Amino acid sequence: MRTIISYIRSYYQQMDAGVLFITTPLMAMLIFLNYHFGIDNDITHHYDFLYSFTGRYLIYLTAFCIPWILYYLKGDRTYFRQQRFLLLLFFAPAIFALKTALNLPLPFSDDPGWNVYWNRVFHWPVLLLITLFLLYLTWKWNDKDQPFYGWKTKAMDWRPYWMMLLIMLPLIAAASTQKDFLSHYPKLQLISGVYASGEPAVWQKALFELSYGSDFITIETFFRGFLVLAFAKWAGKDAILPMACFYCTIHFGKPLGECISSYFGGLLLGIVVFNTRSIFGGLMVHLGIAWLMEIGGYIGNAWK
Repeated sequence: MRTIISYIRSYYQQMDAGVLFITTPLMAMLIFLNYHFGIDNDITHHYDFLYSFTGRYLIYLTAFCIPWILYYLKGDRTYFRQQRFLLLLFFAPAIFALKTALNLPLPFSDDPGWNVYWNRVFHWPVLLLITLFLLYLTWKWNDKDQPFYGWKTKAMDWRPYWMMLLIMLPLIAAASTQKDFLSHYPKLQLISGVYASGEPAVWQKALFELSYGSDFITIETFFRGFLVLAFAKWAGKDAILPMACFYCTIHFGKPLGECISSYFGGLLLGIVVFNTRSIFGGLMVHLGIAWLMEIGGYIGNAWK
């Protein structure tokens, strides 16, 4: 744990405090606008690929570019002269906008609720493969001199990550008593009709959770592996803050507290990956928290 604390201390000692000081209230304003006007909700319920892709892309690009623009205005960042850096700056939000906008409905069942269930189970792993394919092409084009975007486990010390999960356990337990939390977790309850004929079988819940977990491989590879390690080759520690801003926006449909905390969580995980060059510690924490929240949702709703 001391190692991670030293990473955090080093980052805040070397980062541009002025950029952080301006970026944070700007992100707060973006969060307010989303929740006040229901921007993400409108995009989610507008079942048109082009509308969804464009809306997501503009949100992601705006958040991602806030700190980059501030760095540019400082006038001492030479990486803005690099053509590949600029291309990736605009291409990165497009990859995740495609991931969030892409919908591949298949007729798995005549029952509407279970059809949604099976599409979700199918959907997350397929999106993982599509995202990994696009990132692999990007890695071959620009980053094949380093391991594939943090996919390495050599010399990993797993103890700090277990400690981080233990710290989160009482917080998740407390959240599991809140109405806002229990309305979102577990995710399976959000699929209307699945519980209509009784409690789903254990294997059906487990399959859903495994598929849901695959989405966190997508997220960690993209945000911590790609957005930190690909951009760090030009920008060093500057790559961490834009990633955290972008990461915050993918939580716009979640409870407000979760969205706000994702900004700071993104900073923490970005700092760790920047120093360890591996996404797997962060993946363990992120996936562990996600599944603990699911468990908390099952227990909390059953107790309620």
